[in-house]
Amino acid sequence: MNQYVTGAAIKKLREQRHMTQSMLADKLAVSDKTISKWETGKGYPDITLLESLADALSISVTELLSGNTITNSNVSANMMRSHFYVCPICRNIVHSMGEAMIHCHGIQLTLEAPEKADELHGISVELIEDEYYVRIHHEMSKSHYISFIAAVSGDQMQMIKLYPEGEAAARFKRSGIKKIYFYCNRDGLFCHTIRPSTSE
Repeated sequence: MNQYVTGAAIKKLREQRHMTQSMLADKLAVSDKTISKWETGKGYPDITLLESLADALSISVTELLSGNTITNSNVSANMMRSHFYVCPICRNIVHSMGEAMIHCHGIQLTLEAPEKADELHGISVELIEDEYYVRIHHEMSKSHYISFIAAVSGDQMQMIKLYPEGEAAARFKRSGIKKIYFYCNRDGLFCHTIRPSTSE
């Protein structure tokens, strides 16, 4: 654990839920003075209370420890709202269909914000029968390469993992693809929208 729950986080989360210190104390079977000590930084909740404290505040233990709550509005699980996270240590790729709190190697991963494909990260998409042939115009050296290409439609995602010194290209089943994402190990995530004239 690289951090512990702070008093400021407990107070913020409690107040967001319109709870008094006494109300929270009753839920945890502790005194309101104990809650006050936590919130003023004069003490910390015992680790055995973390799960109960998180439940009382209607969040996960991970959210409690980070002090941030996740509000996921993607209740329909629409793949067009795909999010990508990449671990800077092991290059692990994590995909979610909405906001999430992802950890890898003990660190919280940052949501990759996609940028529009540019001159240095050019993309060509060719429709061949029932497939899209996607090619990224980018070097593929050991130190600078495209890590993955993903094709997303409303109900599915197809992802191809790429490797240094390989080809920066992939084929995807046509099936309603609307967006192509690709990740450069130096410059981050890029997105290309399939034009209606070439999509299904």
